[in-house]
Amino acid sequence: MAQAKLENIRNIGIMAHIDAGKTTTTERILYYTGKSYKIGEVHDGAATMDWMVQEQERGITITSAATTCQWKENTINIIDTPGHVDFTIEVERALRVLDGAVGVFDAVSGVEPQSETVWAQADKYNVPRLAFANKMDRMGADFNNCVEEIRTKLNKTAAAVQFPIGAEDEFQGMVDLIKMKAYFFKEEDMGAEVDEQDIPADIADDCELAREELIETIADYDDEFAEKYLNGEELSAEEIKRVIRKAVNEEFFVPVYCGSAFKNKGVQPLLDAICDFLPSPLDRGEVKGFSAKDKDKEDTRKPDPTDLFSGLAFKIMTDPYVGSLTFVRIYSGEIKVGQNIHNPLKGKKERVNKILQMHADKRTELPVAKAGDIVALSGLKFTTTGETLCADHKPIVFDLMEFPETVISVAIEPKTAADEKKLMEVLGQLQIEDPSFNYNHNAETGQLLIFGMGELHLEIIADRIQREFKVGITVGKPQVSYRESITGEAKAEGLFHKEQAGKMQFGHCEIKIEPSDYQAGVEFETKLTKRDIPVEFINAIEKSIQDTAPGGALAGYPFLNIKVTLEKADYNEEESSEVAYAIAASQAFQKATREAGLVLMEPIMDLEVVTPSDYTGDVISDINMKRGKVKNMGNKQNKEVVEAEVPLAEMFGYSTDLRSKSQGRASFTMNFSKYVDLPMDLAKQILEKKGIYI
Repeated sequence: MAQAKLENIRNIGIMAHIDAGKTTTTERILYYTGKSYKIGEVHDGAATMDWMVQEQERGITITSAATTCQWKENTINIIDTPGHVDFTIEVERALRVLDGAVGVFDAVSGVEPQSETVWAQADKYNVPRLAFANKMDRMGADFNNCVEEIRTKLNKTAAAVQFPIGAEDEFQGMVDLIKMKAYFFKEEDMGAEVDEQDIPADIADDCELAREELIETIADYDDEFAEKYLNGEELSAEEIKRVIRKAVNEEFFVPVYCGSAFKNKGVQPLLDAICDFLPSPLDRGEVKGFSAKDKDKEDTRKPDPTDLFSGLAFKIMTDPYVGSLTFVRIYSGEIKVGQNIHNPLKGKKERVNKILQMHADKRTELPVAKAGDIVALSGLKFTTTGETLCADHKPIVFDLMEFPETVISVAIEPKTAADEKKLMEVLGQLQIEDPSFNYNHNAETGQLLIFGMGELHLEIIADRIQREFKVGITVGKPQVSYRESITGEAKAEGLFHKEQAGKMQFGHCEIKIEPSDYQAGVEFETKLTKRDIPVEFINAIEKSIQDTAPGGALAGYPFLNIKVTLEKADYNEEESSEVAYAIAASQAFQKATREAGLVLMEPIMDLEVVTPSDYTGDVISDINMKRGKVKNMGNKQNKEVVEAEVPLAEMFGYSTDLRSKSQGRASFTMNFSKYVDLPMDLAKQILEKKGIYI
């Protein structure tokens, strides 16, 4: 298939709050453009774009799926993104490489919490948008309210470009306010033929008023257009389209459409709007980056097949047939099968084995891909998400993506020895695929922990490990990694004087321990010099204490915030040995810590919650119930910001708690701050679980 002209390419994303109808809308687009010959329904688990088993079972989108379709003379590359907040990274990396987006809204619910999140992400990457008020056939559908909420909640200049004909079970179609024609859709052909008619008389006046509002709104973006309007001159449909396109491309304006994707009404006019108003790669212009050889020197690439090749890898996926696939947005130049390309961040060459045009989990091989294309490449070994690919003789680097910190974790363990070996390989692969997923071994608790964006995210990861990769695991709960410390000062001595391996071994030392602010563990200093004792024996004493400290003295947790001073050490030239001093130092340290008074310490997290002011009281109350302390409050983008310190032990499940308390509209970030003494009653509970009674 010949590549479309750059001006006829549209790279778009479909984004929305969960269950607003993104995937259903995408399915209709594929049907009406001839990409699919039957309509797959989300509720039947048959949607083309929801190809993962986990998506089909839950009826939600988990991973962004890419496809390409033709509408009239245009090529539309579509990425259908998830709506659940746990998979927000999928939206982030899709928007990073797209030229435009369609925001789908539930006409009953209007702007919902995750709508705000994905629109903020689109703002971050300066992505022009259209809005589609879906589900106009549902009880309670209110198109005008949807338009108003886009203006107020999303802080966008928006206006209706269509006027609905009826609503709820009487929804029949819509009026195009640019052409002033009514569109109806026949049920017998599943809405394939758009029946264009004159505007029904009973809504003609309302449509005239709505058209006036549209023209007044866009007149601000074009002086010539505004002058004609103010002079009362007739404005053609083409003139109105030209100004809307200009305003949309400059992110000044959001045109709002309406329909019911499920009832097959309104999708074709939306396709026309995508082609008429959203930008092509040419409209987006040259892409800025910096020279790989000099980060302070800006460099650019033009959206032109004849320019040097450049692209951005925005997603990694494992395909059961061709192995690892790297999704790439090509910004300039072209690549061919068998060609070598350069990864400037890794300083590595990559060979392109195959170029694939994706349709969800299906693929078509291409011999060449050019500027404006979104394709999947097989054969790349070193490139990960967010990295630039380019020609090697003039390397460029595009801005890296930012990925949110993972804040939720669970413990997993393999069921068999065979599972254990395979599990680590699988976790490594999943980490490459999903930058919002991480894992590590906790040496202190002995647990293997996996980290993600929320409970559902980790549930899906665990499910994939077992079903997709055939690795048996048991999923548990993580343990908090506590610390031990001391409450006072103490002195102790250690003596080792015994025969070992036919030779007398001697070591003796006296130490003082006291509390300190040394968060890294045990701080060591000595009053002795090499005149008192050889340096290698002092080093042996220090190493022994540092090796003993991680074992604790109360419940096996590592020591923290302790200063150890070596005050005295006797030396016997004939019998002294490093081993003897190490044993003596360990004895002295253990004895001193017990005499100084032991205490358990718990990790405290810095918590920042961003919430609409309506929920501030509930958020603060919940923090107080979790033994947290509010440190500061402020404002950020019309929302309240609550800064607090909260024990980590109280924060498992907080993602779900916060959503329920804020109707999903609040978000939080959490980072480790420090360790503090654990209250005695809680310390007793933890010790008793370990069979230790004090």
